[in-house]
Amino acid sequence: MFKITKIGNDNYKIKTSHYPYISNNKHSRNIALLGIGGNIGDVNRRFEHLFWFLKRSGFVKILQTSPILKNPPFGYKNQPFFYNAVVLVDTKLTPLELLRFILHAEKKFGRKRSFKNAPRTLDIDMIKYGKLIINKSNLILPHPFWGARDSVLLPLAWMKGV
Repeated sequence: MFKITKIGNDNYKIKTSHYPYISNNKHSRNIALLGIGGNIGDVNRRFEHLFWFLKRSGFVKILQTSPILKNPPFGYKNQPFFYNAVVLVDTKLTPLELLRFILHAEKKFGRKRSFKNAPRTLDIDMIKYGKLIINKSNLILPHPFWGARDSVLLPLAWMKGV
């Protein structure tokens, strides 16, 4: 049900049923780029469940997803490889409402925050929200490290027209 291609020394590109995905929907509201990741349990299956959770939510419309990148952890390295992808969504939510929504989704999918860069079932980061620049204690946009992370840059490069 999925195809794995080795890229580089320690990275793998994975294609599943909905990663990559391109919708025929035209955007009409606010465009946000979400980064998703995880390394506990069956992450590919969890990403498929997340896809349907987002699609059915009514809060976002999925416009496009990238293939999944399987890559080594950074920061705390004594843990399994991570799976990462990016999801482009159209939303009527404000940035802070979208943040609350994705934090709710993480919790629903079993996210526990034990320490920085810890293993996790699901991590969802808001990478960008349109062209907004926000610098608040609970939300910085664009995400401060997105341009330095292969976990965002490679999946983003695999998307069409983003």
